[in-house]
Amino acid sequence: MLRKRSQIRDYQSEARLFRNRAIVSFIAIIMLVGVLLTNLYHIQINQYQDYKTRSNDNRIKIVPIAPNRGLIYDRNGVLLAENRPVFNLEITPEQVRDMDDTITRLQQYLTISPEKIATFEKERRQTRRFNSVPLLTQLTPEEVAIFSVNQHKFPGVSVSASLKRYYPYGEVLTHVIGYVSRINDRDMERLEREERSANYQATRDIGKLGIERFYEDVLHGTAGYQEVEVNSRGRIIRTLKYVPPVAGKDIVLSLDIDLQLYVHKLLDGRRGSIVVLDPKDNGVLTMASSPSYDPN
Repeated sequence: MLRKRSQIRDYQSEARLFRNRAIVSFIAIIMLVGVLLTNLYHIQINQYQDYKTRSNDNRIKIVPIAPNRGLIYDRNGVLLAENRPVFNLEITPEQVRDMDDTITRLQQYLTISPEKIATFEKERRQTRRFNSVPLLTQLTPEEVAIFSVNQHKFPGVSVSASLKRYYPYGEVLTHVIGYVSRINDRDMERLEREERSANYQATRDIGKLGIERFYEDVLHGTAGYQEVEVNSRGRIIRTLKYVPPVAGKDIVLSLDIDLQLYVHKLLDGRRGSIVVLDPKDNGVLTMASSPSYDPN
């Protein structure tokens, strides 16, 4: 059989078709590039300030710093309420490979109850891994010494110091001086109503009774802050600005602690109250009530 002749190709037609397709493709590419450039202009120029603000909000954080609370003295300069350093044992989870093993080994040197461990685990779940979490609070000098000798065995575990309110005369002045305690929801609601909550962002305690509560604004002081740069994980990279806190003002009372101790002794084992005023200016020399309790 004779083979069929193959059809003759029309090279001009194919070239024309290729040229048309190339033109269409080129136009499509130009349009896409135009759309991209338009969006880029919109983002870089029109929305620049908006995105810059968002970026700074995510990158720069304000870390509040609590002020030291003011002290309270009697009329003769005797200290009635002070701030004492207390030591806490803290763990930074990010630096600890095996948390259970670390706590178990710590129990060989320090007394750590199951309740303390449960509280630690609860706070640990609510805290970033690179932030320290307290395991034990108010360590004794002996406990601090024991851990310090063995600290090299526990990477990621450290002792930190903080200030805690202390009343040298205990129950003798409770009804006069009062006490401070943790800020609760009711306290925070009141501070927000009075537009003072910003000054308490780094503060744990607030005056609950007596002089501590009445002169809270004077004793508390003004919070400071650090403006810090953080990375995507929230870790602090560097400090951009530091404004130190202003300590609370000290208060000198008209009270005479020697007379207060004498009156308290008179009321020992009895129920009642005694108030002694200075006849010259009606200043309160002593104010005692029984029964009482130790605010420490």
